[in-house]
Amino acid sequence: MAYFPAFLKFDDKKILIVGGGNVALEKLEHLLDFTHNITLIAQAYNEATMALIQQHRLTHLVKTYEKGDAQGYDIVIAAVDNFALQEEIYLETRQYPCLCNCVDLQQYCDFIFPSYVKKGDLTIAISTGGSSPAVAKQLRIFLSNLIPNNIVEFLEQMKNYRKTMPKGKERMQFLDQKAKEYIQSWRQTDENKKQ
Repeated sequence: MAYFPAFLKFDDKKILIVGGGNVALEKLEHLLDFTHNITLIAQAYNEATMALIQQHRLTHLVKTYEKGDAQGYDIVIAAVDNFALQEEIYLETRQYPCLCNCVDLQQYCDFIFPSYVKKGDLTIAISTGGSSPAVAKQLRIFLSNLIPNNIVEFLEQMKNYRKTMPKGKERMQFLDQKAKEYIQSWRQTDENKKQ
């Protein structure tokens, strides 16, 4: 069965990452785009992971994962090479009201990490449901190159229009036209580059 695409609000969510190596680092880098309420547990951390922990003043414990460590977290990510430990963490989290992701065991994932493009308030998630992470990656690169960086400023303008204009059909039509013109300007820019 396919994964349902959803955007989660992390404002009041506590996240636990079990692991301190490269896989944990990759998940940490993604999560830091959206929250800093992250705790890590690992016997050891690589340099890059430790640098991010220190830069963002994240809570981290240097220890072996023990049963009960996942309790109280809303999202638990098992990013360790030990498959038996990943399975153990997943089965334990069934007791708690949380979502779990075991990075190498898709059958033990309540959710997956999509490839994504983030520019200001714009976030586009891409997933192949595990069929081809390489395709998702290439689509991310393509979309990232396609979408101009000035979208950040454009979205701020659109947000201001929504705040200042009275609700109704006129506002809806105005905003729709603005968005249409903005997207069409990408094609014109692309065509000018080709000439």
